[in-house]
Amino acid sequence: MTEDADFPGPDVPDFEDPEPERVRTDVPEVDEVIAAVEELEDRPIEEHVGVFETAHDQLRRALDTPADPS
Repeated sequence: MTEDADFPGPDVPDFEDPEPERVRTDVPEVDEVIAAVEELEDRPIEEHVGVFETAHDQLRRALDTPADPS
């Protein structure tokens, strides 16, 4: 495909993916799980299942723990 000088095509700016906003709950146990899952992108795929299983266990414990009635 050749470029036409009279119609150069759309002016598309350079695009960089913005850093995704990190979710935080202010519940330390839950935030630790979220951080571990966020780090999966940098870890080998073979480690993902173990991280998800651990995350599930930790979140279940956090949900089963009664809230502090302050």
